[in-house]
Amino acid sequence: MAFTCSMLEVRYLDYCKTKMIPPHKEILGALHKIIQVRTKKLRKETCSLDIHLDRLKDADFYPLHRLLMDVEASNIDAVNISNTSSCSLKGEYALLLMRAAGRKLGTVDLLDWPFGKSFLRDLSHRGLTCETLNLKYSHFRKLKVTGEFVRLRTLYLDFSTSLISFQEECFACMPNLMHLSMCETRISNLWTTTAALSKLPSLVELRFQKCMCCNDTGPCPTSTFWKEVSMSSTQPSASPSTSALSDMGWLSTNENMDTEGLINNLFSLAGATSSHDIPSTRYESSDDSEMDFSSHPQESGLENLLNNEPTMFNRSTDIYNEVVENALGPEDEASSSDDFSLDLLPSTNFWARFVPVNPSPICFEKHYREYMIDRLPQLRVLDNLLIRNRDREKAKLVFCQYFEYLPYKRNCVENVVNILQKREVSASRTILQPPNMKSRRSQNSYSRSFCASKVGSSAWPLLQKLSIWNKYSGVETRNFRPRQFEYHPTNSSLMVFGTLDGDVVIINHESGEVVCYIPSLGEMNSVLGLCWLKKYPSKLIAGSDNGSLKLFDMEHMQPVRTGGYRSAQPVTFDAFDQLTSVHVNSTDELFLASGYSRNVALYDINTGIRLQMFTNMHREHINVVKFANLSHPIFATSSFDQDVKLWDLRQKPVRPCYTVSSSRGNVMVCFSPNDQYLLASAVDNEVNQYLTVDGRPQMNFDIPSTGSSQNYTRSYYLNGGDYIISGSCDEHVVRVCCSQTGRRLRDIALEGKGSRSSMFVQSLRGDPFREFNMSILATYMRPSSKSEIVKINMLASSDSGRESTTQGPSRPSFSEGG
Repeated sequence: MAFTCSMLEVRYLDYCKTKMIPPHKEILGALHKIIQVRTKKLRKETCSLDIHLDRLKDADFYPLHRLLMDVEASNIDAVNISNTSSCSLKGEYALLLMRAAGRKLGTVDLLDWPFGKSFLRDLSHRGLTCETLNLKYSHFRKLKVTGEFVRLRTLYLDFSTSLISFQEECFACMPNLMHLSMCETRISNLWTTTAALSKLPSLVELRFQKCMCCNDTGPCPTSTFWKEVSMSSTQPSASPSTSALSDMGWLSTNENMDTEGLINNLFSLAGATSSHDIPSTRYESSDDSEMDFSSHPQESGLENLLNNEPTMFNRSTDIYNEVVENALGPEDEASSSDDFSLDLLPSTNFWARFVPVNPSPICFEKHYREYMIDRLPQLRVLDNLLIRNRDREKAKLVFCQYFEYLPYKRNCVENVVNILQKREVSASRTILQPPNMKSRRSQNSYSRSFCASKVGSSAWPLLQKLSIWNKYSGVETRNFRPRQFEYHPTNSSLMVFGTLDGDVVIINHESGEVVCYIPSLGEMNSVLGLCWLKKYPSKLIAGSDNGSLKLFDMEHMQPVRTGGYRSAQPVTFDAFDQLTSVHVNSTDELFLASGYSRNVALYDINTGIRLQMFTNMHREHINVVKFANLSHPIFATSSFDQDVKLWDLRQKPVRPCYTVSSSRGNVMVCFSPNDQYLLASAVDNEVNQYLTVDGRPQMNFDIPSTGSSQNYTRSYYLNGGDYIISGSCDEHVVRVCCSQTGRRLRDIALEGKGSRSSMFVQSLRGDPFREFNMSILATYMRPSSKSEIVKINMLASSDSGRESTTQGPSRPSFSEGG
């Protein structure tokens, strides 16, 4: 039976009478308005029932709920539900009202914070039947959606300043979503974002920032100006995608216009800005890992940034000049001052309107626009700008130049079973081949294929906090505060770390069990230097910032009643004041120590004697000293005087073999496993690779800087030197780059629990035994949080394990040691 609006009004009054509740005036008024429209037979006018939750009370729920259950069988076209302020209605009542409307539910516009955490959890787990969902200022922290949103076409998550990431399958339940807006969220990772968004087959528009003159989705109408100044007459080619845009009422402009570069360059304002100019977001503490309800709605964005950062106007001027040059083209640049009139360009007001505002951090990633266009080929509009054919061509070139889709230049993800079959077939053929014939593919090639397949299968690698257990008591040990760590050179399961309290702990990092624990007992402070001996891998040297230097031998350690271990033959060396680094040469005969001075000390391991003190090797203190991995007399020093120097003990280090310089102070240096390259890491993501033989620059990894002089960067080799990993103490990401091409393979975000618990990279090491495995010494933003070691496995998905985190004491200094 189909209900007319008059019948609905009568039924609503009956429901109110049954519950002895006075009818809500606004509901009656809305019904009466619909009756008038239907009476006049205005067929083209949509009849929608608009319900404002913030004007309802719990007592209004029952009759309204019954009314909405009847709406689906009525001639009302849609039910729109909104809540724009504080609300006394319970969250569960609000959800029941939305679901009662069934397929007539049109637009849902909500502020979620009055309803509590259970409201968002239920909404995301069970879904809605609406076509447009506006969750601006929502408190999702990690978007995890499992409910059905089959009819959803438009989703707004703007100004959700708690939202930092997506679950891998969070958009799989939205097959018809076409428009998605996430301006001024905390989304920052290109890889996980595009991997999640690729699950949206119908997505044609995406926004992480918006044009200043555009409040809604769709291409900016101001951009149609460029049709008048276009130097090209090529007409856009017809395609199902462009037809879809026309059907949605979007204007179609020339896809090959030569002045398209003008718009692109203007919208690259956010990309040209360093990440320290990102508008500050509101970090509030939370104990919930999926959503946060601790902050109230408050719109902020580039408008506030422009008021507080005068340097932004200088950048705008530079970009404006670049726009003009691109508009002229290379042939016209020479005569621009005489022949080109600025009257052809839009007014100043146009340029002001066309500046993107409310950017999310992802917009400040280098080559953000090109990356998104290349990885999401179904997109037609990005940040209120139409995507043209020239955009796609440029995006493909930029991606190939600066990014690596899969490891080792693989083009597509191969099936692991197919790789195994190829390997078996190749092995069997090799037996039948003549001795002088070689197999087409080496075992190393198959290994790389496996890695490429596994790394490409998920953008969410497995992150696990290293839990440390006392194997005698069987309880987890939480009082350690790691400050430095090193993998064992021959035993793949062992790792040593030194603590801020001066303890040295050797653990099985696979099981988490403590193998040896050497308490400080007041002799050592923060352990900043650790190095295993290679020929005698049971021995290690530990150095503390108070100058203490000791050699420990695992084979001669005995447990004592205090829970620690006593070494039968400890070796103590002459102190090196304010120590930050120690390193042993390849023959286990000598080791070097450096620290907060311009000097380096050379020690004899066998005799325990300090052989020599090399003085004034740099103009400022030497943070890290490293011996070469294979050539025992060669070592390198890195200093905050911006220089890295190579030395040879055979030439008495009075003069370096050569000096290479960075534009900022050098935090550390290390040799590649085969000593072919020297990797230098300077403050604020300046990472360079040099040829060890003569210091010639081989690669600049072009990692974006933050503008912070305290952003200490450390980089190491991974996979035997095929890749490098780099992290900085003011950022919560680890970057993985190809050591030969410099292309970025992946950025791995470190996320803790709660909105203020992002983890920052204090130190990191690549696992020498497992490809694409590494460990990170991370610390939390909270002043009360302690550091911890996090293991990362890029060959496993985060779905196979969950990271657990804890909080503890203060944030230690980042500038010391490697």
